Amino acid sequence: MPDNAFIEAFNGRFRAECLNTHWFLSLADAQQKVETWRRYYNEERPHGAIGNRPPILLQNHVGASSPPT
Repeated sequence: MPDNAFIEAFNGRFRAECLNTHWFLSLADAQQKVETWRRYYNEERPHGAIGNRPPILLQNHVGASSPPT
Protein backbone atom coordinates (compact mmCIF):
# COMPACT_ATOMS: atom_id res chain seq x y z
CA MET A 1 0.00 0.00 0.00
CA PRO A 2 1.50 3.38 -0.92
CA ASP A 3 2.26 5.90 1.80
CA ASN A 4 -0.54 8.12 0.54
CA ALA A 5 -3.11 5.41 1.37
CA PHE A 6 -1.87 5.25 4.97
CA ILE A 7 -2.04 9.04 5.22
CA GLU A 8 -5.55 9.12 3.81
CA ALA A 9 -6.67 6.39 6.23
CA PHE A 10 -5.18 8.32 9.16
CA ASN A 11 -6.80 11.56 8.00
CA GLY A 12 -10.18 9.83 7.87
CA ARG A 13 -9.78 8.46 11.40
CA PHE A 14 -8.58 11.81 12.73
CA ARG A 15 -11.56 13.59 11.19
CA ALA A 16 -14.09 10.99 12.37
CA GLU A 17 -12.69 10.43 15.86
CA CYS A 18 -11.49 13.93 16.75
CA LEU A 19 -12.42 16.81 14.47
CA ASN A 20 -16.05 15.80 13.92
CA THR A 21 -16.66 15.07 17.60
CA HIS A 22 -15.47 18.31 19.20
CA TRP A 23 -16.25 22.00 19.15
CA PHE A 24 -13.06 24.03 19.42
CA LEU A 25 -13.65 27.19 21.41
CA SER A 26 -10.14 28.63 21.04
CA LEU A 27 -6.73 27.69 19.69
CA ALA A 28 -5.68 26.54 23.17
CA ASP A 29 -8.82 24.41 23.45
CA ALA A 30 -8.13 22.85 20.04
CA GLN A 31 -4.52 22.10 20.98
CA GLN A 32 -5.58 20.42 24.23
CA LYS A 33 -8.29 18.29 22.57
CA VAL A 34 -6.06 17.24 19.67
CA GLU A 35 -3.24 16.34 22.09
CA THR A 36 -5.66 14.26 24.18
CA TRP A 37 -6.79 12.42 21.04
CA ARG A 38 -3.17 11.93 19.86
CA ARG A 39 -2.24 10.30 23.14
CA TYR A 40 -5.34 8.07 23.02
CA TYR A 41 -4.56 7.10 19.40
CA ASN A 42 -0.94 6.19 20.16
CA GLU A 43 -1.19 4.85 23.72
CA GLU A 44 -4.61 3.25 24.19
CA ARG A 45 -6.52 2.76 20.94
CA PRO A 46 -6.11 -0.78 19.51
CA HIS A 47 -4.76 -0.90 15.94
CA GLY A 48 -5.84 -3.90 13.88
CA ALA A 49 -2.68 -3.96 11.76
CA ILE A 50 -0.55 -4.69 14.84
CA GLY A 51 -2.67 -7.31 16.56
CA ASN A 52 -5.19 -4.95 18.16
CA ARG A 53 -2.51 -3.39 20.34
CA PRO A 54 -1.69 0.30 20.73
CA PRO A 55 1.40 1.50 18.82
CA ILE A 56 3.21 2.58 21.99
CA LEU A 57 3.74 -1.07 22.86
CA LEU A 58 5.91 -1.50 19.79
CA GLN A 59 8.30 1.24 20.86
CA ASN A 60 8.33 1.35 24.67
CA HIS A 61 8.11 -1.07 27.54
CA VAL A 62 4.62 -2.27 28.38
CA GLY A 63 2.75 0.42 30.27
CA ALA A 64 5.09 3.26 29.34
CA SER A 65 3.56 6.49 28.16
CA SER A 66 4.73 9.33 25.98
CA PRO A 67 6.84 11.99 27.65
CA PRO A 68 4.85 14.98 28.89
CA THR A 69 4.54 17.87 26.44
